[in-house]
Amino acid sequence: MRAMSSDLIDDLRSKLLALDAEFDREMRARGFDPQQTENVALPSHLAALYAEREKIKARLEDPEGKTDE
Repeated sequence: MRAMSSDLIDDLRSKLLALDAEFDREMRARGFDPQQTENVALPSHLAALYAEREKIKARLEDPEGKTDE
């Protein structure tokens, strides 16, 4: 498999930062502590944001671009 380009990595990091900020805002707006994400049942919108963040983190951790898909 081909490694990700630095532009793609930069784009993913930027998107991850934006998602992190949005997730934090949404968690706080709903009265949740963002540090306890693993311990609470998330509403669907927050669960979708969380899943997207985890997907991007996984892609960044695997620079070779391997996926199970």
